[in-house]
Amino acid sequence: MKVSIIGGGGLVGSMAAYALHLGKIASHICILDANAQVAEGVALDILQGTSLVADQRVTAGTIEKDIPDSHTVVITAGLRRKPEESRLDLINRNVDLFLGLLAQVKAAGLKPTTNLVVVSNPVDILTHLAVERSGLDWRRVIGLGTQLDTARLNSHLARRLNLPATQVRALILGEHGDSMVPIWSSATVAGLPLAHWPGYTPTLEREVFEETKTAGATMIKLKGGSGFAVGVSIREVVESLLLDSRKVLPVSSLQQGLYGIRDICLSVPTVVGCGGARDQVEVAISPREHVALGNSARVLRDILEQVRARLSGKPVVAVAPAAAATAPAQRLRRLHRPQRNVPCPVRHGRLVDFNRMKGDASWTNWNC
Repeated sequence: MKVSIIGGGGLVGSMAAYALHLGKIASHICILDANAQVAEGVALDILQGTSLVADQRVTAGTIEKDIPDSHTVVITAGLRRKPEESRLDLINRNVDLFLGLLAQVKAAGLKPTTNLVVVSNPVDILTHLAVERSGLDWRRVIGLGTQLDTARLNSHLARRLNLPATQVRALILGEHGDSMVPIWSSATVAGLPLAHWPGYTPTLEREVFEETKTAGATMIKLKGGSGFAVGVSIREVVESLLLDSRKVLPVSSLQQGLYGIRDICLSVPTVVGCGGARDQVEVAISPREHVALGNSARVLRDILEQVRARLSGKPVVAVAPAAAATAPAQRLRRLHRPQRNVPCPVRHGRLVDFNRMKGDASWTNWNC
């Protein structure tokens, strides 16, 4: 199965390609970039290690040639922030770049069965625009969302508590941004409540979350941006799509009513498999977390309305706060049923319970 990475010549895109290479799942990894020479170099560098890793094709290509036969398309391209540029200005520039790329992808012949994975930031806004404009079913458009934030949170918690990182399970939901929501009420260590674990304190909770929220800025300061962690985060999503693994991941997709939220893209626990977002799952969260998640949705809706107003040429007017969210669910429930008869190139498994910019040198990966 072929995975094409748009922006694969940049830090995030190349790390995603390398992580997919080591994962040995994709049969063909295609690097697409505005800088064709860099794309060729990344592809050749990975290719030269295939004899030691897996029998894979690794090539550089173009949107026009390589999108039509791609099983999954990953978009990582983005623009760097300019000095004294506002957050909204940067968002608008990235929206323009993304919509330009999306138009090229559609014109190339995007198949209805292709999965689109959005990594570029602001990921939730771009995922929503992709749902509206790609022509794909909403389930096939997935944003990386808080997958990376969740991985960071678990890793930082494990380091502070001196535990194996794979034994720590805590979620971050909502926006991949300032309004992200840590779900402490269901956090566990080896299946035991985190709140009862020796060494846990509310102070530790606050410190670890702050470390997680500022991780992107920290990585920019230390080494110019995130690479390894975001690469393996992307691989986790793509592999679940390719293998129909049906892993439950905190990725961004168009909300259909979970937690009283709909018609906006943000991250909730999502069953990812053949066909994309096969299911969205609502788990019990605390009242405080529920309010915070509703606020995250309002923040994203406000940004989306400003972006839409600019695209339509209308005056930008801030959106009034939405009505208070409904009371949180007190039990885990599945709101949407898994898709039926979804064509899968590998296998069908049962749903199991779960515990224009080519001349612009600034076209690179947004630092996650």
